Amino acid sequence: MITKTSVLKHVTDIHEWKKLGEANIFPPESHLELINGEILEMAPIGFNHAGHVTRLMNYFGPLLADKAIMTAQNPIQLGDLSEPEPDFMLLRPEKDFYTQRHPTAEDVLLLVEVADSSLDYDQTIKQSLYARYNIVEYWVLNLNDSCLEVYREPKDSLYQKKDTLHKGDEITLSLLKSLKIKVGEIL
Repeated sequence: MITKTSVLKHVTDIHEWKKLGEANIFPPESHLELINGEILEMAPIGFNHAGHVTRLMNYFGPLLADKAIMTAQNPIQLGDLSEPEPDFMLLRPEKDFYTQRHPTAEDVLLLVEVADSSLDYDQTIKQSLYARYNIVEYWVLNLNDSCLEVYREPKDSLYQKKDTLHKGDEITLSLLKSLKIKVGEIL
């Protein structure tokens, strides 16, 4: 019989996580993230999800002109226990394009998760994680409800402000005020 006291959870940190990766412990096709010290297997990326990530890349590319570095499905280091791979980020310009380190929360201008099967997870666990590390602007591109959820003003692992936008709406980024985004172009 397993009792509450007999079950132990092994929490890992960034250093052990990196060693596991270097040792090729995980199959190459696995899609894993380190979230709050737990190694989580993420759902495979479907056609609609992948297409929307590509749409974000193509939409933002011409708008940036050296204002930010655009990246998709690459790691961000959040403290010693988390290294998620958000679907899309705009990062502060870095001459070496982050070849010497993974970006951290301070580098993020915008972080976006494209959500269909992961919607609940992105609205709860990921939202709390990103707020805890003061990611100024977090978007959930909600494919299930055809809307863009915009989270701003992080405080104590929560975002104080949430707006839900639809096709026809426009938004200006908090940290890149010169960019006006037409929501219908990315939905």
